[in-house]
Order: sequence, then C-alpha cells, then structure tokens
Amino acid sequence: MEKIGITLAIAIGQILLIYFVWFLFKKIGKKIESGAGNRIKPVTVKNVKILTVKQIEAVILFLLRIVKYIITIFQLFITLPIIFSFYPATEELAFRIFSHILDPLKMMLGNALKHIPNIITIVIILLVVKYILRALNFFTKQIASGKITLPGFYADWALPTFNIIRIFLYAFTIAIVYPYLPGSDSRVFQGISVFLGLVISLGSSSAIGNLMAGLVITYMWPFKIGDRIKIKDMTGYVVEKSPFVIRLRTIKNEYITFPNLTVLTTDIINYNTSGEEEGLVLHAKITMGYDVPWRDVYDILIRAAHKTPHIEENPKPFVLQTSLEDFYASYEINVFTKEIERVMLIYSLLYQNIQDEFKHAGISMYAPHYIAGTVSARSTPTP
Repeated sequence: MEKIGITLAIAIGQILLIYFVWFLFKKIGKKIESGAGNRIKPVTVKNVKILTVKQIEAVILFLLRIVKYIITIFQLFITLPIIFSFYPATEELAFRIFSHILDPLKMMLGNALKHIPNIITIVIILLVVKYILRALNFFTKQIASGKITLPGFYADWALPTFNIIRIFLYAFTIAIVYPYLPGSDSRVFQGISVFLGLVISLGSSSAIGNLMAGLVITYMWPFKIGDRIKIKDMTGYVVEKSPFVIRLRTIKNEYITFPNLTVLTTDIINYNTSGEEEGLVLHAKITMGYDVPWRDVYDILIRAAHKTPHIEENPKPFVLQTSLEDFYASYEINVFTKEIERVMLIYSLLYQNIQDEFKHAGISMYAPHYIAGTVSARSTPTP
C-alpha cells in the first residue's frame, strides 16, 4: 500500500506540475499578445519591412508551444521510470529507461567538457576580429567624412574598401576557426562543407562576376552618388552603388538598375565630370533657308542663348554651321552650364527663347516646302 500511495503521490505531483507549466506558458503567451506592440519592433532592412510585429509575435508563441510540449514529454518520460523503480517486476525496465536518458546526457556533457579549450579559443578569435572591425569601421567613417585624408585615396573609396577588407577578414576567420569547431574532423561535417562550397561555386558565378565588376568600377571612379550619367540609352542620376548593381533615377522618377558587369562593359558618359571646369556644353540644332542671311541667324541664336537662365556668361555661347543642304543650312547653338541637374529645363527654356527671337525678327520656322516654284526653307529646333 505504501508503494501505491507513493506512486499516486508522484502521479498527482506530476499532473499538478504539468498543469502549472501549461498555466505559466499560457500567462506568458497572453502577456506577449497584450504588450507585443510596445516591446517588439519589426525587423527592417534598408527601410524594407521583413517581419511585422504580428509575425514576430506568432513565431515567439509557436516556439513557446514547442518548449511547453518538450517539457511535458520530458516530465512524462521521467515519471514512468521513477514509478517503475518501486516495483521489483519493473525495476530493471526503469534502469534501462534511466540509462537511455542519462547516457546521452553524460556523453554530451563529456564532449562539452572536452571541447571547452577549443570553444575558449574560438571566443578569443571572434573577440579579436570584432574589435579589429570596430577599429576599421571608425577609421572608415573618419575618412568618408573627410576628417582623415590619405594622399591619392578618395573619400568615396572608404566604405567599399572597408567592405572588401571585412569580407576577407570573415573568410580568414572562418579558415582559422574551422579546425576548432566540434566535429570538424568528422566525415559528415566535411561532407556538408564540401556540399556548401559546391553549391556556392555553381550558383554564384554571375554574382561573383558582378561583385568583381563592382570592385573595378569603384576604383576606376567613373562616377559618384548624385552624378548625372548616361549608360547605354538611359540617362539619370546615380542614387545607389552596391557591390552588385548600379541604380539610376531618371527625371521622370523612374528607377533603372544595371548589373555591374553591364556597366563595366558599356560606355559611360558622366555629365558632372564634363561640367566641372568650363561647364557642360548644351547644343540645339535648327535648319534655315538660304533666303535668311546666316549672320541674322547667328545674332538671333546668340540673343536667345543670353536670355536663357542657368547659362554661363563665360565661355560665351557660340554658333556653328554644321551642313549646307540643297534647300537649307544647318545651324547649331552651343551654350555652357554648370547646373547639370537643370539640363532638361535649360533645353526647354532655350527652345522657347529661340522660337520667341525668330518670331520677334519676323522669321517663320516652318519645315522646308515649295511655294510657286521656289523653296522657302524653315525648320523646328532639334536637340
């Protein structure tokens, strides 16, 4: 009877303990649901929301349920051998169950103690690498902000160079830490390592190509953030330079992405670099019949240029005759500007002033056509 009483006490105690564990996890779950919005923040990467508060809350609650079930199963698994140990008929079975529980735990504890020196070595290596990266990050920010200058080293190179050093430092750290990892000498661990290396090498050939092209572009320094450039037939402002892509924003607020390999193998026109000294030359072409003296056309175009805002007074605007056709001559007005971000506006204002000046001079700008057997050649400005 005594053994039966102890068995019932153990069973009731475990039932109460299981009830308490479930009650405790239920309270924790309700507390998370009620206060998650204040304590849990969404996971964002570059202003892109990866996980919302609700999604994070759902993950935490799911993990809590898993832990609750594991604790419950462990309690039941422990209860049976304890009860069996009180009876001679099941005592041997109880010891077997205990051995199945304790032997793995002993082995895990023994392996953990054996690998403690290696774990300490890994921790020391990681701490050294961490503080090296902090020091490099500090100097990178100082160089990027212009507080520290290095001869022949542009401030725009600071962050890309830091990223390159960081990648190589991570790879070097992995190579050093690998032999100290528990089980690194096992065939399973080595097989997984070979498999991962094969997957990365086969699946990232284009990514590696774009990465290397990005490094070349960085140190070629053909443009910087904010420059107005032309790649292929697309013109826009550089808004992002990443290790893999270049992103432009057009005047229509369209964002265009070019892989670095494409940029490296394509001719690039940088309008900002062209306009750093005397200014970028903008030009507009018109055609005019021979009945209009070329000197008058020159004067009209120069007046139109001088009335256009955002044009440099020095160097002065100038006109070129680019061709002599059968019925008309081609003229080109050239102006200088350093306000690269206003190029399209300047073109629009220049075209307007050209039309106004020809109208004030009493000269029409129609396309060439025959009138009573003679030719009257006029045209509209073209960029």
